Amino acid sequence: VQLQASGGGLVQAGGTLRLSCAASGRTFSLYHMAWARQAPGKEREFVALISRTGSTYYADSVKGRFTISRDNAKNTEYLQMDSLKPEDTAVYYCAADLQYFGINHHQYTYWGQGTLVTISS
Repeated sequence: VQLQASGGGLVQAGGTLRLSCAASGRTFSLYHMAWARQAPGKEREFVALISRTGSTYYADSVKGRFTISRDNAKNTEYLQMDSLKPEDTAVYYCAADLQYFGINHHQYTYWGQGTLVTISS
């Protein structure tokens, strides 16, 4: 599967953004999907995941502010980000895997190219 992330941009603290991740192919519904992010000078970290059946899980740092979802008819995964903070500034990556469903982002096989999110204070 090929992944294309989009939707990043510059917003003020407290604002919202919705990221999208479009997937190629006809088997999108079979993949577990996730978002990870990498802030400048830091390691990439897990943000959220959604299973092929719709179960979700969030990093503590975004719980209650971010919502992950998927639309299998559109082969697209979303990350709705509300109440954004300057510390959310990062390049956000979408990821997919047929078998792995967990918070260890290193286990995901397929990755999109990333979309930059910048939050100003």
